[in-house]
Amino acid sequence: MRALVQRVSRAAVRAEGATVAEIGPGLLVLLGVRRDDTAQDAEWLADKVRALRVFEDDGGRMNEPLGTRETLCVSQFTLYGDARRGNRPSYGEAAPGVLAEPLYERFCERLGSKRGVFGAVMSIEMVAEGPVTVLVQSPSERR
Repeated sequence: MRALVQRVSRAAVRAEGATVAEIGPGLLVLLGVRRDDTAQDAEWLADKVRALRVFEDDGGRMNEPLGTRETLCVSQFTLYGDARRGNRPSYGEAAPGVLAEPLYERFCERLGSKRGVFGAVMSIEMVAEGPVTVLVQSPSERR
């Protein structure tokens, strides 16, 4: 499981022309689920994202975790795009929707995140802060 985490001052997601969710200062998380991911991966990754120290403390160092700030999570199977051969990425490692959706929901619930619409075509609007962008992968991803 992969989470591309971006620190934002605000973010919103729209589907079919309507705003589905929006947040103020916090984290925008693009989440990709791999075919062999488990509920344990989702829980571990949610806990890791919550604990990331990517917010500045009083001394200006990135030393503060999420705390009471908000999160917005958007499903993103294209994080498993493989473009090593040819010019069209292959998404063979990405989990099919029937497997990915429950794990996406579990991740969002564990993190307490607002979310986009799973599987929908969405527009994401965000204001990056820093910018700070971190790719976090579950332990099973690194095997």
